[in-house]
Amino acid sequence: MNVEKELVSRSGGVCELCGSSEGLSVFEVAPSDGSTEQCVYICSTCRNQIENQDNMDEAHFNCLNDSMWSETPAVVVMSYRILKALGREDLVDMIYMEDSVKSWADAAIGGSSSNVVVKDSNGVVLNAGDSVVIIKDLEVKGAGFTAKRGTTVRNISIPSDVADHIEGRVNGTKIYLKTEFLKKA
Repeated sequence: MNVEKELVSRSGGVCELCGSSEGLSVFEVAPSDGSTEQCVYICSTCRNQIENQDNMDEAHFNCLNDSMWSETPAVVVMSYRILKALGREDLVDMIYMEDSVKSWADAAIGGSSSNVVVKDSNGVVLNAGDSVVIIKDLEVKGAGFTAKRGTTVRNISIPSDVADHIEGRVNGTKIYLKTEFLKKA
């Protein structure tokens, strides 16, 4: 039996991430040997979003709340990677994986090609996953709230193109914060 037939059988003929039945195809979860165990069966919408992460629609991937609990390691790995890319550390922290699966999930994420060094207001180097504390009340334009001084922002992301900003969640909203208003927690 070929890989696609096995995946159709495993998935029940629907996208293993979102459940759609439109435009389905095999997607290898890198690093992959091309086997059924290292592939997922996904729809064209999920594929386009995974391949063009700059245009990811967080609302589309609400489906990962279910697929992250899959018994299929490749589906869990893809859910983990997408949630990491979306900055959804709250959900990433709930995913349980065996050590070998976790290593596989981190393999494509691990080495960031970014050479940007980001420092907080005190000159301390910040890394992805760190926690920071806001040191000044900041009005968040477009979101209609103020990020209060003393608020801890956990599991920050480092944008690859800007050396004086981090990305994190405040009041459940993903925002960019200037590092001059932050200190490492």
